[in-house]
This record gives sequence, C-alpha cells and structure tokens, in this order.
Amino acid sequence: MYTQSLEELKKSCKDVRGDIVRMTAAAGSGHPGGSLSAVELMTALYFNVMNHRPQEVAWPERDRFILSKGHVCPVLYSVMARSGYFSVEELLTLRTLGSKLQGHPSSKLLPGVEVSSGSLGQGLSIANGLALSARLNKKGFRIYCLLGDGELQEGQVWEAVMTAAHYKLDQVCALVDYNNLQIDGTVEAVMGVAPLVEKWQSFNWHTIQIDGHDLSQVLAAYEEAKQTKGKPSVIIATTVKGKGCSFMENVAGWHGKSCNEKELQIALDDIYGKGN
Repeated sequence: MYTQSLEELKKSCKDVRGDIVRMTAAAGSGHPGGSLSAVELMTALYFNVMNHRPQEVAWPERDRFILSKGHVCPVLYSVMARSGYFSVEELLTLRTLGSKLQGHPSSKLLPGVEVSSGSLGQGLSIANGLALSARLNKKGFRIYCLLGDGELQEGQVWEAVMTAAHYKLDQVCALVDYNNLQIDGTVEAVMGVAPLVEKWQSFNWHTIQIDGHDLSQVLAAYEEAKQTKGKPSVIIATTVKGKGCSFMENVAGWHGKSCNEKELQIALDDIYGKGN
C-alpha cells in the first residue's frame, strides 16, 4: 500500500474537507460537523495505516474499519473514494435515491463498507466480534472503530469496553472523536462522559490521548496502538467540531445541516484559501 508523506496527508485532508462540504451541500442535508472533526483520523487511517486493497474488497487479510457513528459517513465516503474504492465524482450523489452513498453507510450497497451502521453504540461490539473471529482463525488483521464522544453515553459501549479488555483483544483499536458537541449541545451538558482517559484506563485499555488534528500525533498514536500487546487500545483524539470551516467550528447547530451556496463558498475559501 502506498503511503503519503506528511505534506501529502495535509493536502489530502484539505481535499477530504472540501468533499464533505460539497457533497452535503449538493444533498441539501447530512452531517458535516462531526465529519470535519474526524478528517485527520480517517485520512491517516486509510492512506497510511490500514492494510487494505480497494480493488479487492474481500481480501481476507485486510484490516477492518467500523464507523460506529454512522451519520458521519461523508468523511468515510471521501477517504474511500480517494483511496480508489469508487470515483470521487460519485461523492455528489450522497443521499440521492439509488445511490450507493446513503445517509448512513450500507454494506449491501457499497463494497468496502464492513457493516451497515447508524444506530449508535453498536460498533465496538462488532469490532470485538471480528477480533474474536480473527483469533479463532489465526488471522493477524486489525480492527479500527470510530466512536463519537456523545455516543459514549450509550451503555452498550461500556459493555463492549469490558469485553475487549477481558479477552485481551489487542487487535482492536477504538478511536474517540472527542469534539465535545452533539446535536443537543455540549456532551458534558447533555450527559457528561469525563474524565475519559481515566475511565478507559480503569477498564484496562491502553489509552493514548492526542490532538486529533495534529497528523504527526495521529500517526504516532496508530503506531503505538499497533505495538501494544495484551490489551486493546483507544486513541482519544481532542478535536473541533466543524474543523476547517470558520463559521462551523464549535457550533452544535452544524451537527446535521448543510451549507447553502454562500456558506459553501466561504467554507471552500476557509479550506483552500481564497481564489483557489
């Protein structure tokens, strides 16, 4: 698998952000805020970290990715398209009738999506199941699972956290997009989940805390997780909801709405610079 340099990754992150605002604007709906906060995590994962073959989606040795917070599928669709799973032009069919790119990812419609998701709280349990099957079949693939911080309010998540630690599932790497905003406001106001690092540590997970927009930290965290044996790893990434678009950053209202024409131009200027 070709890996990108740090500078190439930074450019790719701009392109992924551009894709997110364009496709949600074209659809007239979607979830740009939480998609934008996960860009560095997802771009580094698909372009530099995961062992996968876009032209051979059923390759048995591939690493698996589970998007537990399925509503942020725009970021997944962008990195998949730019990895070669389908054409970048197809991104503009997001949420249209008959498109493979529905409002939540569908494994039946889009090759390369491991499991359909959208109902929050279930992804980590699925990741655990994949890890247990890998152990039984003596496979070395890794399983990555992206969770939202608001999603951690779901009780099933913590059952899965206990399960992964109990079975020492070191092939599992959980990613927490810790932007502290959900649809109804701040996570701590709706139902607090802090202190996250201490909670995951108390469940016997190897815990890595990073700036989720610093690509050097993101890459180092993935490598640290890969080298950790005997327990699962979690990367708790502090992020900014709506990152890269000035009027979206840290605004809960951009959880689930799209840009109008004027806002789209401002967003693209913010991402690429005016005149680009």
